[in-house]
Amino acid sequence: MADSVYISANLSKQQLDFIHLLEEFEVEIFHFNDIEKQFSRKFENLNEILENLVRKKILSRIERGKFCRNNFRDENVIGTFVVQESAIAYWSALNLYGLTEQFANTVFVQTTHRKSDKTILGTNYKFVKIAPRKRVGIISNGYGNTRYPITDIEKTIIDCFDLPQYSGGYAELIRALSISELNPQKMIQYCKAIDNIAITKRIGFLAELFKKESLQEFISFAIEQKNQKYNIIDPQSKNKGEFISSWKLRLNISRDELLDIANKQY
Repeated sequence: MADSVYISANLSKQQLDFIHLLEEFEVEIFHFNDIEKQFSRKFENLNEILENLVRKKILSRIERGKFCRNNFRDENVIGTFVVQESAIAYWSALNLYGLTEQFANTVFVQTTHRKSDKTILGTNYKFVKIAPRKRVGIISNGYGNTRYPITDIEKTIIDCFDLPQYSGGYAELIRALSISELNPQKMIQYCKAIDNIAITKRIGFLAELFKKESLQEFISFAIEQKNQKYNIIDPQSKNKGEFISSWKLRLNISRDELLDIANKQY
C-alpha cells in the first residue's frame, strides 16, 4: 500500500458510493483498470477507495489490481479471471463432469499465457501453458457472476491424455474415457489441434477395445494416423507387454487389466 493512501476509520461517502455501485451492477469480481468503465464513472482516488474497502474486509484482493467481494469465493471463476485466454481443464474439468470421484487439492487452469502456480484466497492453482493452436473446445459453465470457461468433455479427455500427469491418475483417465459420451467429430478436430499421434493412437485403441460404437468414425481416423513407432499404452509406466501391430502400441497394461479398469464400480 502506498504511503499516501489514507485509511479512514469509517466508510466515507465515496466508499459507500462504490459499494452501492457494486450492488447496482451486480459486480462480484473486477480489475482495477476496468471498473470505472463498467460503472461509467470516474473516482477521484480509486486506489484509496479500494485500499479502504480491503482493510474494512468489504473487498478481498485476489492479486495486484484484481479484487472481489469479500464473500465471493468461486474458485473456478477466480482461477480463470486472473489469466487471459484460460479455461478450467484437466483433473478439475474431469471432476466437474462427474468423470472421476478423485478430488484434487488444486484447481487446474489451462491458458495460452505463462503464469506461475500460486495460492489465491486459500485455493491452490496450477496454470498449464499451451500453444494457441491447442486452445479449442472451450465452452462456458455457470450463470451470471459464476460463469467461467471450461474445456468441453471431448477436449478434457484429449487434454488429459496429452498431459496425463494432470489427470489425477491414468487408471481414472482410462475409466473416464470408457464411460464418456463423446462426439467423434469433435474428437477428430481436437486431436488434429493437439497434433500428438501417440495420444490419438491410445484413445483410438481404447475406444475400440471398449466397443464404443458411437466413436467408429474417430476410431477409423485414429488408426489412419498411426506411424511406424511403437508407443506404450501408459506413458508413465515401463516399456513392456504385448505388441499390437495394427495400432503400433505396446500394452504395458494388459487388455484384461484395461477392461477391469473400465468396468470398475465406485
